[in-house]
Amino acid sequence: MEDAAPHADVKQKAILKAAFGVFAQYGVRRASMEDIARAAGMSRPALYQHFRNKDDIARSLVQHYFDEAGQAVGRALAEAGRPEQVLERALLAKAGQIKEVLLDSPHGMELLEMGGTVAADIVAEGTARLVALFADWFAAEERAGRLRLDGPPQQVAQTLLAAAEGTKRPPFAAYEGHLVRLARMFGRGLSADRA
Repeated sequence: MEDAAPHADVKQKAILKAAFGVFAQYGVRRASMEDIARAAGMSRPALYQHFRNKDDIARSLVQHYFDEAGQAVGRALAEAGRPEQVLERALLAKAGQIKEVLLDSPHGMELLEMGGTVAADIVAEGTARLVALFADWFAAEERAGRLRLDGPPQQVAQTLLAAAEGTKRPPFAAYEGHLVRLARMFGRGLSADRA
């Protein structure tokens, strides 16, 4: 009985991976539970044992994104480097799979909007966690004398993440470049070494 939970978790992750691919291929609205079950290599009734409906899957995908992004951003911010280098790594880590979806899927924008439509609560909580990670880093860098902030760390982090969200616009091929430039401008602009 103890092995059932890890097996279910592995199965759910496989379903989420399959669903992500289906959503990227067909779009969230056009994708069906049948499509997802087929991609996951299971029957539709078996899929319903793990997820109630497509919205449940979408919410789980959004939660998974924020869990992964939080871990990746935390690791990136813990690495040494000039402020612009650390911020660049952290913003690219936050983007995670979004970069590939935006570039490779004709339904990239629909996937991005999925969080706001079915998982606004998860987006708000996940964004707050990311803001806190960046705010903690900004505060530590300011205490160490490497940054001069133009406001409280929390507000600086909110501004950075709001600007990063604003870069998710067509043409999506420019998305990663926008994030890199944003990180460099922020890092250099807040550097204690600036003139």
